Amino acid sequence: MKRVWRVGGGALCLFALFIFAGCQAAPVSNGNAGTTTGVATPAASATPAAASANSAGANNLPVTLPVLDAMFADEKFAADLKSELQLTDEQIERLRKVAREETGSLRETETGEHGGTTTAATTRAAEQIKSVLGEERAARFSEFVSARWSGGGESATAGATNGGGKPNSVPSDTRIVVNAPAYRMDVFEQGQLVKSYKVGIGYPEFPLPVGLRRANTIIFNPTWTPPDEPWVESPTSKVKVGEKVDAGSPLNPLGPVKIPIGLPSLIHGGKSVAKLGGFASHGCVGLTNSQVQDVAHLMAKIGGAELTDEDMAAYAKNRKETKELKLERPVPVELRYETIVVEDGKLHIYRDVYDRDTNTESNLRAVLEANGVSFESLSEAERAQVLDALKQMARDATGKPADGTPDASPDAANKNANKNASNKNANKGADAAGGKVTRTIKGQKEIVIELAALKGKGYPAPVAFDTGSGAGKPAAEKKGKRS
Repeated sequence: MKRVWRVGGGALCLFALFIFAGCQAAPVSNGNAGTTTGVATPAASATPAAASANSAGANNLPVTLPVLDAMFADEKFAADLKSELQLTDEQIERLRKVAREETGSLRETETGEHGGTTTAATTRAAEQIKSVLGEERAARFSEFVSARWSGGGESATAGATNGGGKPNSVPSDTRIVVNAPAYRMDVFEQGQLVKSYKVGIGYPEFPLPVGLRRANTIIFNPTWTPPDEPWVESPTSKVKVGEKVDAGSPLNPLGPVKIPIGLPSLIHGGKSVAKLGGFASHGCVGLTNSQVQDVAHLMAKIGGAELTDEDMAAYAKNRKETKELKLERPVPVELRYETIVVEDGKLHIYRDVYDRDTNTESNLRAVLEANGVSFESLSEAERAQVLDALKQMARDATGKPADGTPDASPDAANKNANKNASNKNANKGADAAGGKVTRTIKGQKEIVIELAALKGKGYPAPVAFDTGSGAGKPAAEKKGKRS
């Protein structure tokens, strides 16, 4: 047996002058999220969305107030709340107000401090929603928003994710797969993995959802209109609410390409290499400019649209001219949250950065069984090794146990005692007290364990892996270098 330790590196993402509304995309129709029915792809069959035991299903997505604020950007959302949940105008306006105030209070800093966790943001949202709607209606409301968020802006039923998918399922069709805890995006063409990218993901307060979306359009040189949020008119802001920022402007955070994948998320450029492999956006999949241009080329190819090198050169030359390329065949985009992955014969256990309590023994057993291996068949030493790795990776971005249990280690106890003695607001949670988004991850991000029983099994290793630092190389050349 061989244990490979992958340790997270330095400073991660900051998206200056960019709040969640900057990631908003027009709603799209998904059809049945469990299959690709109604989605024309070259493949004969589809793979269910990965809402398995190792993932967070559509009905279990954490609802934060910034997510709710983004939902209200679509006026149809408020209308659906009235018609489907029978909320009053007063209740809707109160919800809109608390969501807007929470989003406006968040600030990004360059200090590298940890702002908070998805759990803290979700708990705060639940309390606020309950105060407006009452306990019973608040529960129905949260389920409605979770399902709608999973579906990319569609109704609760249209966006629901198929909960029967196997862990680490390998697509048999043409689609893009994004696994947030692995900071990885894969492009499959007719069941064959053709390209992999290292990506940045949403902050814990603005987590990526789980579910099956689809991309219909590639937008070159997108403009950006700053949302009506309090931070926009701050003394340090160089943009104003409602005043369009031109494509190609250094104040435009979207880069040269954006690809809408359903409200309120995009795949877009504008990221530095340092922001990949960590938190980098307000609910979007972030890439460098060169990466997103490469993705545009590949997506146009698999989506049946013509995009030549000459076209790309022309778009790059005329940065102030926005162009839209409609895909002939919409490309499914599957958003996963899988922290336990058998990949190319090795067991990868990723940090539970959105603290969804996925690194559990039951989930581990499900992943092993999906690959034809039982937990009991492992040696005693192997079982101890993987359980220890689960425990180490079952921590949120701040380093605390993701299931909410106290960290019993002596070091943690001493640190907590010192912190409580010096900070009267410690019990409020760092994100509530500081009003900051969480930019960095404290501790290592991944543990990789070689198990003989898994040889030749699992999800494929990265292909032509593009880490943002240059052109993608064959996966074999990148072995052992992924963070």
